[in-house]
Amino acid sequence: MTTEASGWEPVQRVRTYEQVMAQIEERILDGRLKVGDHLPSERDLAVLLGVSRPSLRESLRVLEALGVVDIRRGGGADGGAVLLGTPGPGMVNLLKLQLALGHFSQHDVLETRLALETWSVAEAARTSTEEDVHELEAILDQMDAPDITADQFNSLDAAYHVRIASSSGNALAAHLMGSLRIAIHKQMIDAYARLADWRETATTVRAEHRSILAAIERKDAEEAVRLVREHITDFYKTGRVGGVVLPDM
Repeated sequence: MTTEASGWEPVQRVRTYEQVMAQIEERILDGRLKVGDHLPSERDLAVLLGVSRPSLRESLRVLEALGVVDIRRGGGADGGAVLLGTPGPGMVNLLKLQLALGHFSQHDVLETRLALETWSVAEAARTSTEEDVHELEAILDQMDAPDITADQFNSLDAAYHVRIASSSGNALAAHLMGSLRIAIHKQMIDAYARLADWRETATTVRAEHRSILAAIERKDAEEAVRLVREHITDFYKTGRVGGVVLPDM
């Protein structure tokens, strides 16, 4: 196999792993690599790129962490690096760390969440199916369990909001919502811990969730948006999520 025949180019010896990644990214972006494709074997790809196998492995580990490739152990047709067809955890992990390091203010997080959630619920009210509604109802039924813990309640709360986003029919919106909720999970748990009686607040949250779902089921996008906005901002006020202090509206 020659570099001329394959189109792979030897990389320069500066930031080798980044240059390896750049060539793989370029082929993904221009369509030469697509979901399900296998990269050349580690040995062949190292030769094609003119890099050491440790440098190549470093690049592949980064792409694996980003959820771009799956490194399958073993030889044969099923082994090696394969381009993934579903989003990986890279966005979640990056966002979680950046929030923890204070790269974004909590007001930025709240405003982004409001923008994403109000858009999602409006679209869900317009396009949701009976299956969407039934699955949302099932999540709310689980939240009614009398022995539920605060952590379980918050996890189901996140699942409810992510399921609304997926009901919009926009897979990217659902992925963004899921990533955001995982990233702010600790903030939400801390907010419940600050409450004098989290179960009392949970009763309010349950009722608001039911009202939002009823608006979705009625296809009342305007009402659904209003309810979601109030639901989120009221909880941020009550639980002082992330230290955000909101003025009375």
